[in-house]
Amino acid sequence: MDITFPGKTALVTGAGSGIGEAIARGLAASGARVLVQDLNRDAAQRVAEAIAQAGGQARATGGDVADAPTVEGLVAEAVAWGGGLQLLVNNAGIGGPLLPTGEYPLDGWHRVLDVNLNGVFYGMRYAIPRMLEAGGGAIVNIASILGSVGFANASAYTAAKHALLGLTRAAALEYSARGIRVNAIGPAFIDTPLLGALPPSAKEALVGAHPIGRLGRPEEVADLTQYLLSDRASFITGSYHLVDGGYCAQ
Repeated sequence: MDITFPGKTALVTGAGSGIGEAIARGLAASGARVLVQDLNRDAAQRVAEAIAQAGGQARATGGDVADAPTVEGLVAEAVAWGGGLQLLVNNAGIGGPLLPTGEYPLDGWHRVLDVNLNGVFYGMRYAIPRMLEAGGGAIVNIASILGSVGFANASAYTAAKHALLGLTRAAALEYSARGIRVNAIGPAFIDTPLLGALPPSAKEALVGAHPIGRLGRPEEVADLTQYLLSDRASFITGSYHLVDGGYCAQ
């Protein structure tokens, strides 16, 4: 199935590595102009340069998505550089502390919610008006399997991802008739640099939690993201799609 994005500009947050990098590379390979954002601007620059070397169009940018004015500036940068904004992938996120709810640090709670929930809201808050100006668009919010199930010692992350699904559905109802579709994806554990520091025993345990018998690959999330952003998914909005190797079927 050929999916292309001729003349479209995409903003992908948290695109300096892992899932975000795979999404940015995939969109660029399919013809989109991609603004590659990451808190680590050097990482974003590496991805943008790799895209350019492969013949795609990309621009690197930094900033913290937990800061509303920064996100407003990212959207403005995408519009100024690309001539409009039609595609948004809210991928930036952090794991946060792993502690029981009764011991969870307040600063950790606020930081996780600021990045994983508020950052997504800011992205939509500032991108949607520009998408309306451009005649429509599509948004994919990268949630998690923890948008639908719980996980001990990760109350902030789990709460943020559950809330993210509600935010996705509300926005879809508000803007679908105006040409903007909004969907969410729920990856399970994906083999990214974030898992690289785990001891072998811990990584093996994660593998065993997936009935398919392996971790996911970033490209598998990226492929679904591209589909949901494309006109092939023109009748899909307000939906939550798992990429979890059967994790939530247990």
